[in-house]
Amino acid sequence: MHRFVRFVCALLLTAPLLCHAQAADWQAALERDAKRLDRLHTLIVAHRGEEILALDLQNRGLDTPANIKSLSKTVLAALVGIGIKQGVFEGTDQPVVDALGDRVPTSATDGVERITLGHLLSLQAGLQRTSGANYGPWVTSNNWVSHVLTRPFVDEPGGRMLYSSGSSHLLSAALTESAGRSTLALAREWLGEPLGITIPRWDRDPQGIYFGGNNMQMSPRDLVKLGELYRKGGQLGDQPLFPEGWVEASWTGRGESAYTDDPYGYGWFLRPLAGEMGYYGRGYGGQVLYVVPSLALTVVMTSDPTPPSPGSSYLRQQFRLIEEHVVPALR
Repeated sequence: MHRFVRFVCALLLTAPLLCHAQAADWQAALERDAKRLDRLHTLIVAHRGEEILALDLQNRGLDTPANIKSLSKTVLAALVGIGIKQGVFEGTDQPVVDALGDRVPTSATDGVERITLGHLLSLQAGLQRTSGANYGPWVTSNNWVSHVLTRPFVDEPGGRMLYSSGSSHLLSAALTESAGRSTLALAREWLGEPLGITIPRWDRDPQGIYFGGNNMQMSPRDLVKLGELYRKGGQLGDQPLFPEGWVEASWTGRGESAYTDDPYGYGWFLRPLAGEMGYYGRGYGGQVLYVVPSLALTVVMTSDPTPPSPGSSYLRQQFRLIEEHVVPALR
């Protein structure tokens, strides 16, 4: 009996050491494989809100704001959700022309009144895209909002997903017009102050509207805070920042990406890794925010944002880091 007790005690004493060794093993393997991605700048893994791995591979700084490119669309979607909670917007079914007011040009394409805030959030406006080959003519135009609203329809509102930063920019313009304040001011008040996030100024259009859906700057650690807000259902302590059901609606697939086939909700793509359902926002060049609620997991990666972008092959390599190392370790 005494021999058995000594065995159990020894096992209990060594268990933390074994767990620590196992943790060190997967973290070392993850760091090794992460270093093989030359474009990767930072990688943070948070479990239950606590950092369990933080890599600054190119000395860019984990607390230093970085250009998150189109991951800005995920941030903007959060602002729209808060705007609904604050009463700035009526809801996702509100026509965007109502929210834009006098910013709608008289030459707007017939039918734009059918486009809702929800269609813009899910990139299903139906208008010709202003990304890709159409990006240059759009951002060099003298009025970005008018340019978007005078594009021809190539699908019905609510139809296929058409990835277009112009759709997101209409949301920024709608926020500015409906709230009577800049998107920067709203972002700092609605997200920056409650979450302790630093949001520097970023690009604006010729009318002074902050770029809706591109070129925002946030630090990797601040992106973790945004991911954690969604992981916790929009709750900050006992206070909800979003209207009821916002996170569920944001993580409900509507259209699908033409590049990855991943469903897209309100600013978030849906993609399971290693059998665990996850949700992610992404930006050009490899800016990634990935959340797995079932594992209480949030992962952030920032990368070299300069052209040319490595495209979906690099994104798959980033996801492989999560799939092969992080998910198995936490599961």
